[in-house]
Amino acid sequence: MTELILGGARSGKSQLAEQRARQSGLAVTYLATAQAGDGEMAQRIAHHRARRPTDWGCVEEPLRLAERLSELAHPERCMLVDCLTLWLSNLLFAGRAAAQAEAGEAVACPLLHDQTEALLATLPLLPGRVILVSNEVGWGIVPMHPVSRLFADEQGRLNQRVAAVCGQVTLVAAGLPLPLKG
Repeated sequence: MTELILGGARSGKSQLAEQRARQSGLAVTYLATAQAGDGEMAQRIAHHRARRPTDWGCVEEPLRLAERLSELAHPERCMLVDCLTLWLSNLLFAGRAAAQAEAGEAVACPLLHDQTEALLATLPLLPGRVILVSNEVGWGIVPMHPVSRLFADEQGRLNQRVAAVCGQVTLVAAGLPLPLKG
């Protein structure tokens, strides 16, 4: 079963995902997409690590999420992916989409397209339990900066497409889960 857990920054979405992973009764592998590019991000990563049980496996994968999920998913395992937002950001920068948007060019990002399509094709086929965490970024104003607009648009598209293939979707606000699907 796949579940997408959405919410804003510090909404409690990661904590809910971790709670559901613990309650699954399965061995848990935490698939982290973050990269510690600066001190503040390193602190965020450390905070997440400190919260997790020590018996959970942890694998870092900034780009090839579908491939890694296919390798690791198992009927007796819960895969917790935290988070699709950072994964998307990694793809936008690694695939040069962010640089294209910054330069005012038309954005063509085969890496983003290929990795997104691979994830959408893979999710319904995975054994065991898969919990994906993602930010809901579309409730604010349209960003002024071209890279920020690209990111907000792509995040909204990604969330919609992942939600369509997941059996369960939950929105978290102020630490409270609101079931949207399943």
